[in-house]
Amino acid sequence: MLAPLTLAVGHEAQANLIETMLARADLPRHGGEVWILVDDSDATLSVYRGDLLLERFAPVSLGRSGADTMRTYGGNVTPKGEFRVNRFNWESQWHIFIGLDYPTPAHARMALTSGLYTEQDYADYFAYYRRHGYPPQQTVLGGFIGIHGLGRADPEVHASYHWTQGCVAVTDAEIERLSELVDIGTRVVIR
Repeated sequence: MLAPLTLAVGHEAQANLIETMLARADLPRHGGEVWILVDDSDATLSVYRGDLLLERFAPVSLGRSGADTMRTYGGNVTPKGEFRVNRFNWESQWHIFIGLDYPTPAHARMALTSGLYTEQDYADYFAYYRRHGYPPQQTVLGGFIGIHGLGRADPEVHASYHWTQGCVAVTDAEIERLSELVDIGTRVVIR
């Protein structure tokens, strides 16, 4: 009689893994930490040093389908969670692209628990991560998530709508400023 309840609670706990992480993610790890908070509710990107606000960019654009803890390839959703900057593309079609380490191990675990990943997919995810030092970008969870400028995108659309395929977009001037403030390893919280 208790087994179905236990399974339901276990699944619920796994489904809330990212939400649990996010509950504590908007606190600095130490006083000098430079970190980014992207807030879906008010379409802002804030850069902090510890608790001190350094810069705030608004409005930012997220995925056309909003933000959620679970993202799948082609869903146009910006993934919520805690990420790290892991690359810069200075010659991006989006002016500058600051890449994030999505999908994280927590996202892979949620995919396994929800049935999006098989046991083999999950094992392959970690094998790829160990071999390359970053997560695979072409899985059912998608990839190539980051913060970028507008490039040739329409500034009026950017000011009025969420338009990306899952990234966080700011203006070209803002991405230039942001790239001066962050580095590889900078923590990025999207909530």
